[in-house]
Amino acid sequence: MPDVAIPEDIAHVIQIAIAPVFLLAGIGAFLNVMANRLARVVDRWRALEADLATCDADARKIRVEELSGLDRRMANINRAIALSTLAALLVCVVIILLFTGQLLHMPVTQAVSILFIAAMSVLVAGLIYFLLEIRIASRTLRVARVLLKRDA
Repeated sequence: MPDVAIPEDIAHVIQIAIAPVFLLAGIGAFLNVMANRLARVVDRWRALEADLATCDADARKIRVEELSGLDRRMANINRAIALSTLAALLVCVVIILLFTGQLLHMPVTQAVSILFIAAMSVLVAGLIYFLLEIRIASRTLRVARVLLKRDA
């Protein structure tokens, strides 16, 4: 195999593209965490829903309230996943533009900047929805602790 040197400008573009690639890895890890949280919420939803048929009125009311909280959690985590996925897609477009701009000798600085700002903006929105989901989950746990203290 012949020893072919990479042109200096392509090597520079690869260096510039490394930061967004690391960002993609971070977003991917974040998406994994959110998908796992969503799976746990869905599992709890299914268990409560199956239990509703055999409950008395008081237990049914408690389960319906918990289902309402789970519904809000699912909505927030779904929004967080959608926004984070959009952020990852925008970062991918940034990487594509970096390389196509180099190959086609087009100025892409403004487009890359705008897309990167957009990616960070939707990622921030996704993190806010994730935080809201965690707040709902934490509030539910605090209620359970109060109930445990009353029984003791």
